[in-house]
Amino acid sequence: QVQLVESGGGLVQAGDSLRLSCAASGRTSSTYAMGWFRRAPGKEREFVAAIRWSADNRYYGDSVKGRFTISRDNAKNTVVLQMNSLKPEDTAVYYCASRYSAGTYSYPGEYYYWGQGTQVTVSS
Repeated sequence: QVQLVESGGGLVQAGDSLRLSCAASGRTSSTYAMGWFRRAPGKEREFVAAIRWSADNRYYGDSVKGRFTISRDNAKNTVVLQMNSLKPEDTAVYYCASRYSAGTYSYPGEYYYWGQGTQVTVSS
């Protein structure tokens, strides 16, 4: 079992920055990569970013490229999503997820564990 706990969400204005963290605990030794997804009201879950756990490969959704940065701290079992130049359309619940293998990083079905989510609201 792996437990994922997100933190750092909140209410900000357009153009502001926000930093989300995901703390992983439990049997994390088999983690291959971690990812962030988001779900806005009335919309499907959307891929945001992913990072390999033991390599420097990073992947981003088209809507966040150039604004968001994913990073990790292996010693702390933490993944961070730095979000800059936030827009109202970034408003969503953001979820952290982990996976055991390579594949299609944007496909949520390949992630095995999920956190409870943290709300990000961007006002215009």
